[in-house]
Amino acid sequence: QVQLVESGGGLVQPGGSLRLSCAATGFTFSNYAMSWYRQAPGKERELVASISSVTGTTNYAGSVRGRFTISRDNAKNMVYLQMNSLKPEDTAVYYCKRSGGEYWGQGTQVTVSS
Repeated sequence: QVQLVESGGGLVQPGGSLRLSCAATGFTFSNYAMSWYRQAPGKERELVASISSVTGTTNYAGSVRGRFTISRDNAKNMVYLQMNSLKPEDTAVYYCKRSGGEYWGQGTQVTVSS
């Protein structure tokens, strides 16, 4: 079955960096686009970034463009989110999602605070 396991979250000061990882199993990873979403307390879940399956074409939410970078390693079945210049408003639970259905990881907490 499809499994997505996120890691790499934590507490970081404003201006700092974190790298999130998502390990995918149970499907042919290279065939699917992957995305990162986030959900802050009291807010709806929102798309942060996505990456296509073959060409690696990326898209970003306006609020993170230029600060976050999504990437994937099809040989390792991994998708990453490099987050730089973090702001307090980036605080949220971050989720990995596979395209083609409602396949989500369990989420990893990112807290940006001094």
